Amino acid sequence: MKNPNPGTPSQEGPGQGEQLFDLLVPPGVPRSIIADIIRKFDVQLVERKQRLYFANMDGDERELLAFRGKKEVVEQVQDYLYEELKKFIGD
Repeated sequence: MKNPNPGTPSQEGPGQGEQLFDLLVPPGVPRSIIADIIRKFDVQLVERKQRLYFANMDGDERELLAFRGKKEVVEQVQDYLYEELKKFIGD
């Protein structure tokens, strides 16, 4: 099920006072999909520390990648990423 609130607020945009949102990239996403998203959408690829609470990573903090951009764009990226992963996995 897709997350109805795709991004988490990150930081203000440069000089505009605009709030940007992060969409975490799940571990294992192919680099080709990440590169494709960066070319097609107005987002930045950033590193972000995140605590993980699954498997045997109970509270471990890891550096994860995230797409950062305006809320509307991050929502589009989420939909695109979901569809591309479905194709990659083969439904």
